[in-house]
Amino acid sequence: MVNRSEINMADVARRANVSVATVSRALRGLPGVGEATRARILEIAEELAYVISPEASRLSSGQTGRVGVVVPATQIWFYGEMLAAIERRLREADLDVLLYQVSDEEVRMRFFRDLPTRRKVDAVVLIALPLPQLEVDRLDHLGVEVVVAGGRVRDFPYVEVDDRAIAATAVDHLVGLGHERIALIRATNYGEIHWAPDVLRLEGYLMALSAAGIPDRSEYVVSVPFTPHDGAAGAEELMALPEPPTAILCFSDEIAIGAMEAVRRAGLRVPEDVSIVGIDDHPFAAVMGLTTIRQDVDAQGEAAANMALRRLDHAPVDNLVIPHELVIRTSTAPPRS
Repeated sequence: MVNRSEINMADVARRANVSVATVSRALRGLPGVGEATRARILEIAEELAYVISPEASRLSSGQTGRVGVVVPATQIWFYGEMLAAIERRLREADLDVLLYQVSDEEVRMRFFRDLPTRRKVDAVVLIALPLPQLEVDRLDHLGVEVVVAGGRVRDFPYVEVDDRAIAATAVDHLVGLGHERIALIRATNYGEIHWAPDVLRLEGYLMALSAAGIPDRSEYVVSVPFTPHDGAAGAEELMALPEPPTAILCFSDEIAIGAMEAVRRAGLRVPEDVSIVGIDDHPFAAVMGLTTIRQDVDAQGEAAANMALRRLDHAPVDNLVIPHELVIRTSTAPPRS
C-alpha cells in the first residue's frame, strides 16, 4: 500500500504512464497537455491525494512565489490599508508577501546595505518610501522587479495620486468659503530626505494661495511628525499666533483629528472659529465629521499588486494616477465675519 505522505509527482506519472514534466504541466494548468491526458492526471492525483508542492513548482520555474513589500510604518493607516490591498490581490494570485518595515534611518540603511530581499522574492513593492539617492541607486542591486506605490522612484513603474492637486483642491474649497488666513500642517518624519507627498502638497498649497491672490505667510506652515498627538501640537502652535488662521489644511486625517481636538481645547469651535480639512478619508473622518480629500488607498494598493504581477509575467505596465475627491462634511464653514 502506498504511503500517502510519501506520494510524489513521479508516482502520479507512473500511474498515468506519462512523464513527470507532463504531470507538472497538467497540475499547474500549463499548455502542452491534451485535455484527456490532463483529466486522467488530475483524476489520478486526486485518487492518490497528491497536491503539487508550491515550493517545488516555483523552484522548477526559477521563481520563489513571493513578493516583498517595503513600508516605513505599518501603524499609520495609509500604509496599513495599502499593504492589506496589496496582500489580498497577491494572495488571490497564489503569491506570498514578505513584509519589510524600515521604520527609521538605521533600519532603512541596513536594509539597502544587506538587501535581504535578494534571492528571496520575485518582486518588491515600495509603499511611499522616502529614499536618499544612494539608496535609490541600490535598488538595481535587488535583482528583481520593483514597483512603487504612493509616489515615484526613478523610472520604476508606479501608481500614485496627484499630491499637488490634492492640496490645491483643499485650499480652493476653503477659499471658496471665504477664508484667506489658511494654514498648513505638514508631515515631515524623515529629516532632510526628500519625501515627495509632503513636498508636493506644500507646492499645491502655495500654488492655490497664489492663484487666489492670497499671499503666503511662513508662520502659517508648521511641520510635525505623522501622528494625531503631533497634529494637535501643530494646531496649538498656529492658534498661539497673534493672528491665528481661520482654516487649517492637514497632511493627513490623523493629523487633522489631532488638530480638531487642539482647537477645541483652546476654547474654539470647529468649524465656527476654525475650519479644518484632512487628506485620505480615514474611517474616523466620517465619524468626526471631517472634511477631507479622499484618495482611494485600496485602489492604489490593488493597482500596485497588479503591476507587480504583470512585471512577473514580463508584460508591459502603464503608470497610473488615481483620482481624488473632495468629501465635504461638518468641519468646514465660512469664516466668521
